[in-house]
Amino acid sequence: MKKKQTSEVSYGVIGLGRFGTALAMTLAKADKEVIVIDRDESKIKEIRQYTEYAFVSDNLSIETLREIGIQNCDVVIVCIGEKVDVSILTTMSVLELGVPRVIAKAISQEQGAVLRRIGAEVVYPEMDMALRLGKKLLSQSFFDYISLDDSVEIRQLPVSSRMVGRSIEELGIRRKYGLNIIAIENNSCTNLEVMPDYQFREGDVMVAIGKIDHLDGFESALRV
Repeated sequence: MKKKQTSEVSYGVIGLGRFGTALAMTLAKADKEVIVIDRDESKIKEIRQYTEYAFVSDNLSIETLREIGIQNCDVVIVCIGEKVDVSILTTMSVLELGVPRVIAKAISQEQGAVLRRIGAEVVYPEMDMALRLGKKLLSQSFFDYISLDDSVEIRQLPVSSRMVGRSIEELGIRRKYGLNIIAIENNSCTNLEVMPDYQFREGDVMVAIGKIDHLDGFESALRV
């Protein structure tokens, strides 16, 4: 792929394990330009239905990456978690090629620390998924949540009996806990225009957005 002339962000995905394959497919289906590299010819053949920039290569040296054109990408994700030495060396090569944003998959905190030290952003796909699943299995005070980043979430929180008949303003949810109520659900009906004087009813579920520690504090208060 040659250096593009448009402002559209282009991506590189190195390594077609489950994480890399799903990522490459998602980006390509969103009509993004994606360069994909893997040593497995069968995986490259499969991904070519989504992007024409798919290359088989056993060698991930800086010369090979330059020849493929990885330096023309705005974002490159190195999805080689299992082979730590290859992951680190490949990430170093991509950084040396001057790619503006380099993200690397890690399978351990130690690997992540090294990748971060050399200048990459680090993701832990397996760990993140395990934490999400564990949180959903263990939580008894909310039904679902969406993580926006490492510090902010949207959660569904059931209204406790002592909140029924009292308004959002009266309870001081924003003032005391720093949370914003963005919706109220009740019996499959969703109210998206929630006013401060709204009085909670039996069976209400509030959808709140805020920092994770604020949400955790509010949940603890609900259980008291």
